[in-house]
Formats: sequence, C-alpha cells, structure tokens
Amino acid sequence: MVQYIQRETYLQQLVNRMNNGEVKIVTGPRRSGKSWLLNRIFKDYLLAKGVPEENIIIVSFDVDDEEEHGDLTDRQALKSYLYSRIVSEEAPYYIILDEVQEVEGFEKIVNGLNAKDNIDVYITGSNSHFLSSDIKTIFRGRGDEIRVYPFSFKEFCTNRSEPVNELWKEYYTYGGMPGLLRQRTPEQKVAYLQRLWNKTYIDDVVERHNIKNREALSALANALCSSVGSLTNSNRVSNILQSVQKVKIDPNTVAKYIGYLEEAFLFEGALRFNIKGNKYYESIKKYYAVDVGLRNAKLNFRQQEVTHIMENVIYNELRMRGFTVDVGVIEARERLRVGEQGSGTIRNEKMEYIQYEIDFIANNGTDKYYIQSAFTLDTEEKKQQELKSLLKIDDSFRKIVIVGNDIAEYTDDRGIRYIGLFQFLLKSLV
Repeated sequence: MVQYIQRETYLQQLVNRMNNGEVKIVTGPRRSGKSWLLNRIFKDYLLAKGVPEENIIIVSFDVDDEEEHGDLTDRQALKSYLYSRIVSEEAPYYIILDEVQEVEGFEKIVNGLNAKDNIDVYITGSNSHFLSSDIKTIFRGRGDEIRVYPFSFKEFCTNRSEPVNELWKEYYTYGGMPGLLRQRTPEQKVAYLQRLWNKTYIDDVVERHNIKNREALSALANALCSSVGSLTNSNRVSNILQSVQKVKIDPNTVAKYIGYLEEAFLFEGALRFNIKGNKYYESIKKYYAVDVGLRNAKLNFRQQEVTHIMENVIYNELRMRGFTVDVGVIEARERLRVGEQGSGTIRNEKMEYIQYEIDFIANNGTDKYYIQSAFTLDTEEKKQQELKSLLKIDDSFRKIVIVGNDIAEYTDDRGIRYIGLFQFLLKSLV
C-alpha cells in the first residue's frame, strides 16, 4: 500500500487563503504533488468541513477524460461545463483547475469565476511564464501563488523507521519526488527519475518553446546539474558546453534556455548580493536543482559530491520555508604579503580588496539569516575558513553554520550558532 503523506505546510497555506477573493495559483514542477495536494488533500479537508462533494468541481487537463466531458481544453467548452455545474448563486463552490495552462485563454474564465462572491478558484500550473511578469495583468492583481516543491527531508522521513543516516543517504541520492513512493528497487527509482527528465521535462520544454536543438537543451541541463552551487553566467556555460561537451551554443541562447528551465521549475537561480555595497550582481548567479534526485539522475548518478548536494538541499529547504535566498559576498580591504627580501624580515605588502563568500542570505521579511554550509568542521583551519566571511559582517542579523556532522547545537562567544544538518532539516530554524 502506497504511503499517504499529509503535506500539512501546503494544506495550511491553502486554508489560510480560502475565500480571500484571489485566485490561488499552485505552482511547481510536474509530478511534484500539486494535483494530489488539491484533488485529494484539500478536497478531503473541504469534505470534512461539510462542503458537499458536488460543490467541489475538479478538472484535470493532463488527464484524458474527453469521452466523459468533451474536450475541456477548448475554452468555450470548459466555460459551459463549469457554469452548468454551478446551480446556485449563494452556496459556496470550490473550483480546481489542474494544469490550466493547457487551455488557451484560461485567464478570462478564471477571472470571470473569481468575480463571483460564492466561488473560490484554485489552479495549478507547471510553467511559470503565465504567472511571472504577467501575473498582475492576467489576474488583475488578484493572484496568490503557493509554490509546491518535492518532498522535504522531513516529509520524506514520514512513516519511516530507518536510522536518519540511512534515510539521508537515500534522500540525497534519489531526492523527494512523490512518485518514488511507488518505486521499490534502486533500479526502478533510477528509471523513474530518468524517465521524468526525458519524457516529461525535456519534452515539455521542447514542445512549449518549439526548440529545434534538443541536444543543446539537454546538454545545458547537464551543465547546470554539474555546477550546482557554483557561480556562473551564460558566457561561462556557453564556454563549458563548447569545450567539454562539444556542443556549440551561443551565450544568448544559453540565457534563453536557462530561462525555460527555470520557468519549468527545474532550477532556481540565486542572485549574488554585495552586503556592504548593498547591491546585486545581476550578471552572475548560482543555480540549484529543485530536487537533488532529479539532478543526480540527469548526470546518470556520476557526480554525487555530498558537499554540493548538501548545499543544494539546504537551499531548497530554505525556499520551502518561505525564505527568499541570495548568495552573499562581503568585501574587506586587507594587507597582503607579496614578497620577502633577505632573511625574511623585510616584506613587501600592499592593500587589496578581498571578497569573502557567504553561502546564503535568507530573508522572509521578518527574519534574516547569514548561513554557511559546512559538511565538516574537523580541523581548526576548516572552521576558521568557514567563519572568516561571517566575522566580516558587522550587522546584528543572526549567523548560522549548518554542519554535516551530527553535532549538539551550540552558540559560540561571537554569537555564531552551530547546528547539525539533521537538526536543521527536521526542526525549525529558530
């Protein structure tokens, strides 16, 4: 029997937004659990609250039920069907439109339904194009997004009795795609994840954007997977593709293809922020995979560096918790030794600006954290290396080092907090 994981965080977000006069837009990559969240978990909640089943109208556009209802991807057919189900102007109705981007011109129907006082509208989409820069126009400023990710590590551990170290190994290898619950063997899990890439994600992006060079798109996805957590831009990626993978693709096309992969919620780009200069470097980002299992599968499980995977998991966890996440840099003017004379007592020195990296700046509007990801702090040299950038920051926001080792949480005399990876993933940040 397949496990039922109640996604409480997302359910609560839906409940908090019920009947708020806005269109609830549930987004995320295909197969990440959006449909299950609305069609099963949220529906069960509504039924438990006494909403009649006939007042919960669900249309899934990635399921072929044309024989029963006709082609509901046709806008007029969809409109006629929905209004035929709404038989009262006073009783509350909850309308769920799953993968609504398949309907051309869907926004007119959605806005019309949302204008009615007794109708609460929920839609899902696996492509962010229709809700990014155009969201205010399409939904007249009345769209409220809920981003759904694959299972967090905490969700992944639900109903599991194995030691947490074993669960972590499984999670950082195969990730948290909900469909993995139905795959029993490692071979099945590998095949499932690779099938998602080849038959779902790549096909979807190619078809949606009429891409002629499928090989280049796939090679680009490989390059992003291979370099998670590394600073990069379209010029660098173009050079890597040409020199390593022998795929010729110009920087402008690289930038366009990266945008398509981000729109499909397969990667997120974190901007680089200069803390003292209080400015962004717009031309360079770090890219993270939305799921580390998908990332590993795209690389045929060849590059499983746990340090990079840990950083990716921490980034995703922060995003799941509602934080905006930047990567930080702080500049400090320091005196550097450039040479010595004679016995070494006479030194040539000069002042230079040195840049120190902070893995994450996490901000949710009320709380802000500077976070370093450190797989291990087994030597004093390694510890000082991780702390150097944090100690250069002179504001009062909290500073945290997340350590891969299983350590007891503590705060040092400089106010820097140390927390083990599993504590961070399984408990709240504060």
